Amino acid sequence: MDRRQFLKTSALTSAAIGLTGPFSLSRGANSPNEKVVVAVMGGRARAGYLAEVFAQVDGTEVKSIFDVDERPLDELAENVAGYQDHWPETGTDFRRALDDPDIDALVIGAPDHWHAPATIMALQAGKHVYVEKPASHHPAEAELLVRAQKRYNRYVQMGNQQRSAPESIEAIREIRDGLIGDVYYAKCFYAATRGSIGHGKIADVPDWLDYELWQGPAPRTPYRDNLIHYNWHWFWKWGTGELLNNGTHEYDICRWALGVDIPNKIASNGGRYHFDDDWEFYDVQNVNFDFPEGKSINWEGRSCNGFRFFDGKGRGSLIHGTEGSMMIDRSGYVAYDLGNNEIKKRLRDDEADPLDTVGGGGLTDLHVDNFAKAIRMDEKLNSPIDEGQKSVLALHIGNISQYIGRSLNINPRTGRIIGDSEAMSKWARDYEPGWEPRI
Repeated sequence: MDRRQFLKTSALTSAAIGLTGPFSLSRGANSPNEKVVVAVMGGRARAGYLAEVFAQVDGTEVKSIFDVDERPLDELAENVAGYQDHWPETGTDFRRALDDPDIDALVIGAPDHWHAPATIMALQAGKHVYVEKPASHHPAEAELLVRAQKRYNRYVQMGNQQRSAPESIEAIREIRDGLIGDVYYAKCFYAATRGSIGHGKIADVPDWLDYELWQGPAPRTPYRDNLIHYNWHWFWKWGTGELLNNGTHEYDICRWALGVDIPNKIASNGGRYHFDDDWEFYDVQNVNFDFPEGKSINWEGRSCNGFRFFDGKGRGSLIHGTEGSMMIDRSGYVAYDLGNNEIKKRLRDDEADPLDTVGGGGLTDLHVDNFAKAIRMDEKLNSPIDEGQKSVLALHIGNISQYIGRSLNINPRTGRIIGDSEAMSKWARDYEPGWEPRI
């Protein structure tokens, strides 16, 4: 089926779904012994790792894996088959899974510009969704995702896996119980040593790549030789920059710790300083988020200078209160009194390198297990999409603030920018005609 035929068929299918009303929750909601069968969108890096996790976690299995680049699929399928009793099917077009009645959930590890459209397509097909952060490409998509989940009544878990860490859950409980007093300020940070992406040139599409499908909902652009498979993160059309690529994790922990939702003021500064290349976002960014509760969060990101921030750490969240402070990261937490004396800690030792691009480690296993139990046994999701997008929405606005060069006032009830039409003009993105997501 070519794209025009697919779009016509999808439109008819969506219209039919719209007439039938929301779906009921999982077919296996009260069947603890029933496996959650998934299709994985993506076969490299984080997506490939997710495929192996879903093959290993109790109560889940991988039926199919799709990637626009077929080259890694045979090896990945073999790895997945080592964890379950059958080989997964493979292919380039994930849309095959949407019509498969055996598939309960779509696992999305594709580039950011695909997150929201693929999630909505899956929901419309009656599937649950596990979608990597940031799950949306612009603020309008963040809003649309929340509406879509409510409309189609399926589970949608965002892949900010630290929400499932027992140590982080305990840390938040200790903060709520007053271990460091009344919390009012949080500092989150990320530092890496990324190299230059150079100056790419327009080139022929490689024969191993379905570039048309890779672009999907994004406006058509000639293929460039420094874009795929990772550098798309640093281009506005496809990525969301370091603030959402990695800042999503730590900012979300800070917001959770402070007990706040949407800021009423956001201001960002920084730039692309380290290299002169095609990178369109910022390798240095410092964003302040002020909240109506009289609390604030600061995020500092350095993409190309990995000098460590706190106790040799390249990423993490520092929470400050009236009686002390707490350092929280993927390894656990350490709490200090006002004299900098350690008063409590809990650490784990099985996490992978916190700066790797795959995001491996035991926290993903826990997050996937939570997702599966939500579908099978109606367990509460640790990061439902409406909660995850509270963090993501603010970070999108942080990028808008940086882009237009001024601080922005926010309505904390709606998340919308107040009194700045230029900033609001960046609220939504452009789509390739016919690919606009609708619910």
